[in-house]
Amino acid sequence: MIEVRRLSKSYGSFQAVKDISFEVAAGEVVGFLGPNGAGKSTTLRILAGFLGPTSGEVRVAGFSITDQPLEARENIGYMPETSPLYPEMRTDEYLRYRAELKGVKGNKRRAAVEEAMRDAGLDGMERVLIGQLSKGYRQRVGLADAIVASPKLLILDEPTAGLDPNQIREVRDLIARLREKHTVLVSTHILSEVEAMCTRGIVIARGELVAEGTIDELRALRRADGVRARIRGDADSAVSIIAAIPGVASAEATDENGHVLVSFEDGADSDEIAEKITALLVAAQIGVLELVPRSSLEQVFAELTRGEPS
Repeated sequence: MIEVRRLSKSYGSFQAVKDISFEVAAGEVVGFLGPNGAGKSTTLRILAGFLGPTSGEVRVAGFSITDQPLEARENIGYMPETSPLYPEMRTDEYLRYRAELKGVKGNKRRAAVEEAMRDAGLDGMERVLIGQLSKGYRQRVGLADAIVASPKLLILDEPTAGLDPNQIREVRDLIARLREKHTVLVSTHILSEVEAMCTRGIVIARGELVAEGTIDELRALRRADGVRARIRGDADSAVSIIAAIPGVASAEATDENGHVLVSFEDGADSDEIAEKITALLVAAQIGVLELVPRSSLEQVFAELTRGEPS
């Protein structure tokens, strides 16, 4: 669906995007990650056809964004970080206007608007002035605008920026539902959203692509700083055995169901410690039901983008 080859963008002597390449397959929901100033929004604007690249090639649904811009844009729904809505217009009025601009035929326009409003969770808001909507609902109008022409690709730039936790959950759920009809590329700073919504992540820092892969593959880029164990047997004995292993900083039973939380010392060999935990517990006739590394996407993100402006 998206093919990016050696994409660069410069503003005078400043290079905002530096020779990045990646692909997004049809049906994926991909998180585009990076700190402020990393080049995320610049890249998304190029993909959406709102900004020209300095060099490189971008293709959407097989069409070149520079050589075949109209054909490429027909396949794109773009939601910028701040949607340029008209507060004096009613919700359905605005969406009909946007559908007309995007070439939705008159006899199909009403159905397209109704479907977009339904998919964006705007039922009952048809005749409400946009200026009277909450920020969360204005974000939904922006989403409805992005999908009203039934594009194959949705590009969403910070869709939950400025929302409260309840509104964030609502928009996240909406995006999760949109994946049934669209390929989605979503830029966000909220890493829990990427873990909850996305099939894959792309990390950009200092204008360069520094990592990409499934969420599990990204987590694996950082050694675990501990493990979560689930054991069968005497939890107190298990904690004592684990705590005595060199490289273990702490071990504690977290509940009465055999769960033990283990933290490693800095620089410890996590694989070696995990092997020792298993061997010593089994030797003590304590069953090891599960041993899960503790390495979060937040840790990976911090490590990959170290030195970036906040």
